Amino acid sequence: MTVSLHAMSVPFYAAMLNNLGKVLTKAEAWAADRKIDPAILLNDRLAPDMFTLKRQVQIATDHAKGAAARLGGVDLPSFPDTEETFAELQGRIAKVRDFIQSVPEAGFEGAEDRPITIKVGPQEMTFSGVQYLQGYSVPNFYFHMTAAYAILRHNGVPLGKADFFGRG
Repeated sequence: MTVSLHAMSVPFYAAMLNNLGKVLTKAEAWAADRKIDPAILLNDRLAPDMFTLKRQVQIATDHAKGAAARLGGVDLPSFPDTEETFAELQGRIAKVRDFIQSVPEAGFEGAEDRPITIKVGPQEMTFSGVQYLQGYSVPNFYFHMTAAYAILRHNGVPLGKADFFGRG
């Protein structure tokens, strides 16, 4: 059985983004119950040199939309990183989920060997489609998803592994 890059990316990213939305909903409700300013959570980080919660969400969504666009052969949309509230982050998650699900599956045909070139800082990196998905996009997506989850757990939001994977 052959598994397409579409099947390995779009449904996976869409489901994990849905889980992220639910985690953020729990965090917002937790903060409201405790009369904690949501900005405290949104601007928190695990270490001084790490990104904030809101930036972790932005980067995770960027990896999902980047993979769908690059592997699906469509233009990569640009979403400004201006979210300052839970509602705005939820809107971004929904917009990215809608975008990735709109990329035609046919565009992924042949993407396994298609060269994917990305710019990371001043450096350009080129991968095959498979290398890009497995060795760059998915690990980075999970890193930023996990960092967002860890920031919330560190602050006391009652989340568990089931929330992260969508069984909570």
